[in-house]
Amino acid sequence: MFDVIIVGGGYAGMSAALPLARARRKVLVIDSGLRRNRFADAAHGVLAQDGRPPGEIAAEGKRQLLLYPDLTWRDGEAVSTSRLDDGFAVGTADGDQFRGRLLILATGVSDTLPDVPGLKERWGRSVFHCPYCHGYELNRGVLGVLASGPMSLHQAQLIPEWGPTTLFTNGALTLDQEQQQDLARRGVTVETEAVVAVSGDRATVALKDGREKELVGLFVATEIVPGPLAEQLGCKLESTPMGTIIATDEVKATSVPGVFACGDTARAAGNVTLAMADGTMAAMGAHRALLFGLPESG
Repeated sequence: MFDVIIVGGGYAGMSAALPLARARRKVLVIDSGLRRNRFADAAHGVLAQDGRPPGEIAAEGKRQLLLYPDLTWRDGEAVSTSRLDDGFAVGTADGDQFRGRLLILATGVSDTLPDVPGLKERWGRSVFHCPYCHGYELNRGVLGVLASGPMSLHQAQLIPEWGPTTLFTNGALTLDQEQQQDLARRGVTVETEAVVAVSGDRATVALKDGREKELVGLFVATEIVPGPLAEQLGCKLESTPMGTIIATDEVKATSVPGVFACGDTARAAGNVTLAMADGTMAAMGAHRALLFGLPESG
């Protein structure tokens, strides 16, 4: 029986594991190895790690964690979980079963992109969701925002900080007069013609009327979806403009006593630094529960 099972060995999961291991608690990390930023060549905006390949950051984090004797790392996919009288059971895709007193879900999310040919192939390389992570390296080149819903207006208002911007409404966003005027003040060009494809070395946007616009970067708000384990446990979910997340309180406790959630799966928007902070908070919440009892609700 582990004190805490952490599902997900990304930045949030590893950051949750570290304080618990340092408290000499028995911790199991189950990791599928699919980090959300695995498509990016470099992670930016991470203090002391700026510009380092994300795989290197993750590998170094795992190496340091494995120095703690009370931490166990299991490569594999957690596919099932259930409540027990004294904690939780977690099953993996290869048939193993593990038991823990508490559970931290750090499973991340999946990103659903608009159905436009060429977007998926450029995701994380010239198609992005976060300008704070990728905008500086675009060197004030010509940028675009592909609308996918209401959040795209906020993106279009933000992106001009990093370069001249075109908002492609693509039938997903209707602007009123005040919004149009606001975008005009920010120097944003609004393009209402439908986008039919994205191609080229960077992001050349092809429009239905035959025109093309060459960009150095295209931003799009994806729809995020957490993994299935939270629903299996009955955790309360929350709808946000970015998609669905697991609802948590200030110490990252979910609505199910003994279950915590952190990282992108439990926040509407995030990056590596925020995921790390979230994981640390979840660890503190879990450790407090081990010492003083489980929260009654999240």
